[in-house]
Amino acid sequence: MTREKLVVIKEADLTNNCPECYNQDLKISFCQKHKYGRFFDRITNEVSHKIKCNKCDSLIYPVNWTEDIERIFEYYQKMVIPKKPSLKFTSLFYILLVSLIISVGAGVYLFNIGIIQF
Repeated sequence: MTREKLVVIKEADLTNNCPECYNQDLKISFCQKHKYGRFFDRITNEVSHKIKCNKCDSLIYPVNWTEDIERIFEYYQKMVIPKKPSLKFTSLFYILLVSLIISVGAGVYLFNIGIIQF
């Protein structure tokens, strides 16, 4: 079972007009997807974005963007530097790996001295 989490990598306040309420209080957020499991933590290369009006709480979808919003979006998109995709193993993974190596090593040793026979 893996959990996914969007981690904010860049946020900025915009002064463009909201297409819904025409207020000038927008926020743009860029998020990168992280996946967490029992054996690993993974940073993916998936970056998502959203533009939200702080006044009317509506999400501004690309269909409703004005030219000004598109221009600002492209500017901030160039500024976003996501973390490199990576895979980090958890301590549970290493404990199981060491346990497996020790049990296989013990089995080989006991087989060689004749305690275990097939």
